[in-house]
Amino acid sequence: VQLQASGGGLVPAGGSLRLSCAVAEGTYYSIFDMGWFRQAPGKERDFVARISWSGGSTYYADSVKGRFTISRDNAKNTVYLLLNSLKPEDTAVYYCAAARRLGVHRTDEYDYWGQGTLVTVSS
Repeated sequence: VQLQASGGGLVPAGGSLRLSCAVAEGTYYSIFDMGWFRQAPGKERDFVARISWSGGSTYYADSVKGRFTISRDNAKNTVYLLLNSLKPEDTAVYYCAAARRLGVHRTDEYDYWGQGTLVTVSS
């Protein structure tokens, strides 16, 4: 499974961004969950949100609930993360990941990772 994350950038506090994670054609058959994680400088990689590849059920970390929205477009083999009401503490490298099982949110439960995209929120 090959994942390509994109969409990061510099945005002022209160602004929005949409991240994309493209799954390479022909590599998604073993995916059950897609997730987004983030890692701020000097900190561990934290779970942000996940969505089931087939059914679309979602789950969010408390820190982003109500501000971020995860979605998928199976026709485009792409998962999105819409980031609204951004705060400086949202600054991090955001990673997309794929898991071969459902209902997972730990980094060690995900099997495939994209390269990360940097989101910087200015105050």
